[in-house]
Formats: sequence, C-alpha cells, structure tokens
Amino acid sequence: MIDLRLLRADPDRVRASQTARGEDPVLVDVLLGADDARRAAVTLADDLRRRQKEASQAVKAASPADRPAALERARSLGTDVKAAEQAQTDADAALRAAHLAVPNVVLDGVPPGGEQDYTVLAHVGEVRAYDFVVKDHLDLGTSLGAIDTERGAKVSGSRFAFLTGWGALLELALVNLAIGQAVEAGFNPVIAPALVRPEAMEGTGFLGAHAAEVYKLESDDLYLVGTSEVPLAAFHSGEVLDELPRRYAGFSSCFRREAGSHGKDTRGIIRVHQFDKVEMFSYVDPAEAAAEHERLLAHEIAFLTALELPFRVIEVAAGDLGSSAARKYDCEAWLPSQERWLELTSTSNCTDFQARRLGVRSRGADGLVPVATLNGTLCAIGRTIAVLLEVHQRADGSVHVPPALRPWLAAREELLPL
Repeated sequence: MIDLRLLRADPDRVRASQTARGEDPVLVDVLLGADDARRAAVTLADDLRRRQKEASQAVKAASPADRPAALERARSLGTDVKAAEQAQTDADAALRAAHLAVPNVVLDGVPPGGEQDYTVLAHVGEVRAYDFVVKDHLDLGTSLGAIDTERGAKVSGSRFAFLTGWGALLELALVNLAIGQAVEAGFNPVIAPALVRPEAMEGTGFLGAHAAEVYKLESDDLYLVGTSEVPLAAFHSGEVLDELPRRYAGFSSCFRREAGSHGKDTRGIIRVHQFDKVEMFSYVDPAEAAAEHERLLAHEIAFLTALELPFRVIEVAAGDLGSSAARKYDCEAWLPSQERWLELTSTSNCTDFQARRLGVRSRGADGLVPVATLNGTLCAIGRTIAVLLEVHQRADGSVHVPPALRPWLAAREELLPL
C-alpha cells in the first residue's frame, strides 16, 4: 500500500499515477477522506478517554452530595468512549479498504497508457531467417518425444501437458542453469511452497485485479501461487531486517487459471495452468531500489543471451503494471512460428508497497521504515522451452542445443527426432 504521508503531501501525484494507469483518480479522494475520517475518529476517542479518566478521578474526589452526579457523568462518558472506539474500529476498516484499492504510485518516466503503449529499450541478438518452413514448438516437441499435450489433456484437461524425455531434461537443465547463475550473483536459493495463506497473497497484491487468475482451496483457506514472488515476499513478513540487501532465487511450481484468455495461446505449452519458474526476489533499502531493478534486468538479459535467443527489452506502460509495481521491464523473445514477440521474463520495482502490506521493515535514521521489494523472473520454464525449440530448429527437425545447457543434457549438441 502507498505511503499515506505521500498521499497527504502530494495527492496530485497519486491522482496523476491513477490517470497514467487508466484507473479512477476518485479513489485517491476516497482514500483522503477515509484517512481524514480515521484521524478524526482517533482524536475523538483519545479525547473521550482522557475526559473519562478525569471523570473517574473526579468521582473519587467528590463529596457525598456531588458523587451521584459525578458517577452519572463518568458512566455517560464510558458509553461515549465505547461508541467512539467502535467508530474508530469502523474507520480503521474503511481506511484499510480504501488503502488497498489504490495501486502503487508509478515512478517518473514510466510511459502512460495500456498494453500497447510500451517503450522498446533494446534489441539483443538477431532474428534468424529460416530457409525452410518452420515448425511450431508443439510439432517439434512431439517429434522429439519432449512434449505430450494429448495425454496432458486426457489426465488433467485443457492447458496441461507432460514434459517427457528431452523435454523433462530441458526443464532440469534450465533450472540448473538459472539457479547456478543466480547463486553466482549472490542470490540465496530457495525451494518455495506453492500454497500460501490469504495474507501472503493479499500482501503481494494478487487478490485485486488478478484474483480471477488465482486457484483457491476453499476447504483449507489456501491459495496456489502463480509465482514464487508470493512466498518470497511473505518470507520476511512481520520482521525487522537488520542487514540489507537480502536476495533470493526461488524455484516453485506455479498455477494460473488463465481466466479471460479463452482461445489465446491454446496450442502447446505457452499458456498453461501449471508451470515451473525460477524467480529472483530482493529486499533492499528504498534508496537502492532503482539500481537493484537494473541489476535484476541485467541478470535476465545475461540468461537469455546464454540461451542464444533473439529478444527485445521493453518498459511496460503504466496501465499494464500490476497493482504492486511502480516500474516494470519485460524481455520478449522472438517466436518464429507466429512471427511475434513473446514475454519470457519480467522484473518489477515494487518500491515499499508490498513491504507496507506485509510489515517488512529495516532500521533507518528515523526508526523502523519499510524496505523496498523487487522481483524478476529468471526463467519461466515452459515458455522458454517453447522458444528454444522454435528458434534453434533445423530443417531436418533436429534442434541445436546452446553450449550453456549442454552440461545438463549429456553434452548433447543437438536433439534429434525419434
């Protein structure tokens, strides 16, 4: 949630952020009103408690003749205090609801607009020209014995798949490469839970606009995560971190309902309900957040470069940011079969937004202050396999294996059709 001091000092900046996101700026005024109402309720309750205490002391000091009136005044103030405390409780709830409704304030320079209003920052590698008819990743994966969507659908339904043979080994190779790179860069590896409590999901901002994407186990009051960002963000919830930065590389299975994506990327393993991912997550001093964001992006660029993939780096427009992100970069690889760019990684600077929700703080010059949190996908396994197969395919149906992956693929230089 946003800093209420910023809201009070510069509400126009928060309104401008809402406008850039395509969100309703009236929500800012609702939050301002809720903040004022809550502060007024606290002041009134504190004042009545003070007067009740004085009235109680007056009863002790009253003469026998004055005692009945003093007692009545004390009782009346007691009733008023209870009503004021209930009003404060209601005002607290109203403030929290209004606070949760306002997304993070976008940083200066983030392009306004929606999904198509991104800014291209860089191109890395060259899009290959093929002198044969390219196959898509599903045809390639089927011929290699690497992907089986028919049995995935038979066992689990649409948007599920088995990775078999070289497909399974490719996943493990990508995980090892990603984790190895992250550890070398100083990230602490973590195998993260895929089930979390509601407060973890809410704290990271995934129960707002993204709620329809989330699987919930109603009988257990637990959620299946769509990214290990969620458990990693909640890892230090309610804690005071005496040392910063803290950097983690989490591996987990991820689950998304893909609500609203009917008919989109239904073929193959680009958009599925279950996939695995390696996610970077950083807790840093807020003053270091911008620099850390660039570091996370550099790690993603290095990983995709090692896979010999052509890709571009974009800055996402404000209207396409999640509620927690103040700035976001995506790396999009070229998908030959569809002749389009496909998001493979993203990295977001969430400033202190998530940390305020989750109560993660550090000791600053002015006491305890929220830290900044950042996340970055190092490897979304299924999508990366899809792009790898397509980009590195050959006319005979074989697939070139980049040298970075060969240590985990029996030193194979190519994958051959069955």
